[in-house]
Amino acid sequence: MPFLTLRWFSASRYIYSGLTTIGCIAGLWSLINSTAGSAQTEWSWIWLHSLTLTFSLDSLSSYFLLPVFLVCPLAAIYSFGYFDQQEKGLRNSVSFFFTNILILSMTLVITAGNLITFALSWELMSLSSYFLVMYDYSKENTRKAGYLYFIFAQTGALFIFASFGIIFSHTGHLLFSGAAALPDQAKQLVFFLAFIGFASKAGVFPFHVWLPHAHPAAPSHISAIMSGVMIKMGIYGIFRMYFALGSTDLLQGQTILFFGMISAILGVVYALGKHNLKRLLAYHSVENIGIILMGMGLGMIGMGHQNAIMAGFGFGGALLHVLNHSLFKSLLFFGAGNVIKETGTAHIDEMGGLMKKMTITGKSFLTGSVSISGLPPFNGFISEFLIYFAAFQGLQYGHSSLLSSILAIISLAVTGGLASFCFTKVVGIVFLGEPRTNGAAVAMEKSRAMTLPMIIPAICCLMIGIFPQIFINAAFAALADLPGITAVNPKLVDTVGADLALASRLFLFLFTTVMLCRKLLYRKKEITQSSTWGCGFTRPSTRIQYTGTSYARSVIDFFRPFVLVHETAVLLDKIFPGRIHYKNHTEDIAEVGLTKGFSEPLLALLKKLRWIQHGNVQLYIGYIISTVLVLLLILFT
Repeated sequence: MPFLTLRWFSASRYIYSGLTTIGCIAGLWSLINSTAGSAQTEWSWIWLHSLTLTFSLDSLSSYFLLPVFLVCPLAAIYSFGYFDQQEKGLRNSVSFFFTNILILSMTLVITAGNLITFALSWELMSLSSYFLVMYDYSKENTRKAGYLYFIFAQTGALFIFASFGIIFSHTGHLLFSGAAALPDQAKQLVFFLAFIGFASKAGVFPFHVWLPHAHPAAPSHISAIMSGVMIKMGIYGIFRMYFALGSTDLLQGQTILFFGMISAILGVVYALGKHNLKRLLAYHSVENIGIILMGMGLGMIGMGHQNAIMAGFGFGGALLHVLNHSLFKSLLFFGAGNVIKETGTAHIDEMGGLMKKMTITGKSFLTGSVSISGLPPFNGFISEFLIYFAAFQGLQYGHSSLLSSILAIISLAVTGGLASFCFTKVVGIVFLGEPRTNGAAVAMEKSRAMTLPMIIPAICCLMIGIFPQIFINAAFAALADLPGITAVNPKLVDTVGADLALASRLFLFLFTTVMLCRKLLYRKKEITQSSTWGCGFTRPSTRIQYTGTSYARSVIDFFRPFVLVHETAVLLDKIFPGRIHYKNHTEDIAEVGLTKGFSEPLLALLKKLRWIQHGNVQLYIGYIISTVLVLLLILFT
């Protein structure tokens, strides 16, 4: 459809946004109806006269479809205002086409009923998202980001397909259910191979290297889909594989928990060191994937100890955070897109004072910031509390499980504190203070199509925080069809949900009361305006405001063993000093390690083998014949 309406620019945007939104709403409606009806449905057909493509819908897949049908229509509406340049009509149509392919492929991944269906849908998802990342292909950084994403996507897929191959070699069929019959050693191998592949898609540290490059390169609404929805396909894959194997080995849970803690803490630390707004948000995706993994790890440890409460609240908290993250992260990327489009820059130190002229964007972004920091009365607080609850259940065990629970509690607390610190930096520098550049000074909100997709998730974040019982029950209901898990007492779930609702409402009431009292007390006060005390400076300017570097420097210094910081400084060293200069750049140790330890040695080796590629066709044929002969000798000896 986007290509058929290519000549009519406005019509193309209207038709794409309208049809995609209607399709997603129809999918959400049918999902609600199917969830209210039968517990599980399945359908299949024969493809290429040999392969059976099977699709099924159970409680887990129904739950993971929620973020797809909630975020994607908002992104479609947002794209109407974001793609407003007629000269990029063809490029926009291509983006529309692959966006719908991505939405379809994510739906197919979630509903895949056997291994071959999952593999085909997974590849379709990876390829369509690659073309979306390459939207601004004329830029070198975009091409680099796209190639990096493609390499990680295909490498991760190889690990996933290797795990599928082991299942097929032992069972002789392509059903997920056959994995439960594997020997214990094969189960461990399958789980960890699959985990590496799915972790690469999810952005788990240290497999996240592609993520901070791809998200800034893609259009903002595509970043919202990729961060809010697509990376959750990796989480879905880990869930599906774990329960298909039916293994309750504590090592699996402890491994997942360890990677979750590392991802959560280092994700937010690297975010603190970034100055590009979208790259900063990309690292917060690593952080929140870590929080989800922590919940999953605690749930797996609970399964190993046959503790229904620990397992239920661990998995339930992880699932609820999947939904919560899809809402507040898409909100934040929409806000970042608004800001970048109006100011013409993604560098936070070149913004400032935007709350005055971009009020809807600023207040919505503030809502998302509070939500992602895990503060009441918003949704991030609810899901993180459930994970805390699971972690405290693990304190009753000894040795490794006790240590794991203690470390999980500490990691969650540290992550929440650092996230709050990071978003006070973002909101303070981007939206408060005075404009630092002319672009920030003239920025205005212009398109309702770009503000409405922010308002809806902002309201949802507040509603989940105030009325959490429905969503907590939905997260626990997602576990109903999974084998081996014991249902948690519904009375306990209802009690926890009611207590959280009471706490959030009480907090909101006290906050509202204080604000009203302040307004009443200051109603008749005379408001005067004057210049800020300059602390000795007679002419204060925007340059003496905090920068992102100065605000976060103390925290970054504390984590320097894990964060590589490069500084260039020309400081005061003379009686009559010249112009001073300071520049700061942080690097990801995983990316540096991959580059120095693998990529560069591999490239050096390949350069030495370049003599093989000489253009002589006869020798190429000789290579092929020699290879075939060697393989035949190996086969028959």
